[in-house]
Amino acid sequence: MEEKITESLKREGDINISEYRKIWQKKNISKETQKILDDDSSYFIHQSLSTPCLNVVKSVNGIYIEDTDGRKYMDFHGNSLHQLGYNNEDIVESVKRQMEKLSFSPRRYTNEAAVKLAEKLCTSMGEKEYKTLFTTSGAASMSIALKLARKYTGNYKTISLWDSFHGATLDTISIGGESVFRKNAGPLMPGTEHIMPYNSYRCMFGSCGQCQLKCLDYLEYIIEREGDICAVIMETVRSTDVQIPPVEYYKRLREICSRYNAVMILDEIPTALGRTGKMFAFQNYGIEPDILVIGKGLGGGLIPMSAVIADKKMDICQDSALGHFTHEKNPLGSAAALALIEKIENDGILNYVRKMGRFFLERLTELYNKYEKIGDIRVIGLMGAVELVKNRDTKEKAGELAEKIMYRCLDKGLSFKVSQGNVLTLMPPLIITKEELSHAVILLDEAFSEELSGDDIR
Repeated sequence: MEEKITESLKREGDINISEYRKIWQKKNISKETQKILDDDSSYFIHQSLSTPCLNVVKSVNGIYIEDTDGRKYMDFHGNSLHQLGYNNEDIVESVKRQMEKLSFSPRRYTNEAAVKLAEKLCTSMGEKEYKTLFTTSGAASMSIALKLARKYTGNYKTISLWDSFHGATLDTISIGGESVFRKNAGPLMPGTEHIMPYNSYRCMFGSCGQCQLKCLDYLEYIIEREGDICAVIMETVRSTDVQIPPVEYYKRLREICSRYNAVMILDEIPTALGRTGKMFAFQNYGIEPDILVIGKGLGGGLIPMSAVIADKKMDICQDSALGHFTHEKNPLGSAAALALIEKIENDGILNYVRKMGRFFLERLTELYNKYEKIGDIRVIGLMGAVELVKNRDTKEKAGELAEKIMYRCLDKGLSFKVSQGNVLTLMPPLIITKEELSHAVILLDEAFSEELSGDDIR
């Protein structure tokens, strides 16, 4: 068991082969639900983090998911696409209207919904002029970003971070740093340099203030030494375990990229569209990227939709096909995305998220002060992380404890993700009420109290 837990520490999410999962399923899954799970296991290729699955979802609405046995869970996971909750009426109605008008736009043609969305995204970025392309997945958009950076610079080498995640395709796992995706994948894309991830809690020098961003010294050393780096790729805020660099980190990174003519590509697939209290996460840092990649929630939780947004000066590929996807200008996805963004703007969602983020931090700080097994908490907007350790001094990860807490919370009706083996990652919908958010923290508190008092999880 301990070997499996140790292996899980390297993983992007909670593992689906642990003994604790079997215990939870034995206690909570009915024969009818188990039959569906067995059929799922029979027909889908098994893979880490996915099939075999935990449970069967029957319906989703607002901040809740409901399983086939009638249990409802507050969804603090949602694969980071449920910004305005599930089945948001305005988004659903917008898609219905678009479906009746134009459901598909063949390539070579454009459509009004796609053009309006492109304008909205490009003009929301900042002072620079931007242009965009749409795809149906974040990984596909990241692939376009990489090709565009190569074309623009004439170089192919990249710098990205260990522990990062940019998608599960061969090119995106090459720049990504998650071992569970790279393992046994064979030769990966050449020229993908990696440096240490930003992690203030585990910085070998203590903190950013003490080390003066030596990690960026190393990045600059690689760029200067290699001389032919085409792009630096970062998750603006690391979503899986919520790593939040300080402003000075991105100020200096922007300066380095500009000085060495390296394209700054920011990955905000899970973190854009209000999650951090800004429309885009980079807007917390007073910089502008050369390329931004967004996705997940862009389709309003209804339609697979992603976008790559690039500085207008990089529009140099008239003689090349960067994407050429069948659903490139999907009118249904565009209608959903427009409805999402307009609702975020018109309903004051950004201010609301910043306000709720301060409350979220206060409540999680109370847990930190109460339980020594919580080594760190991190919050930006409505992204929260609770990092569990065996000892705060050594910072040794408490992976087994994280799994136990997760399954105790599932028993209580709270669903979230475990990242890096020991981080409880909390991503509620942006429409969550103060009362609902407070109740979720109470459930976490109860789970810690029960587990640390020695109550048998069985």
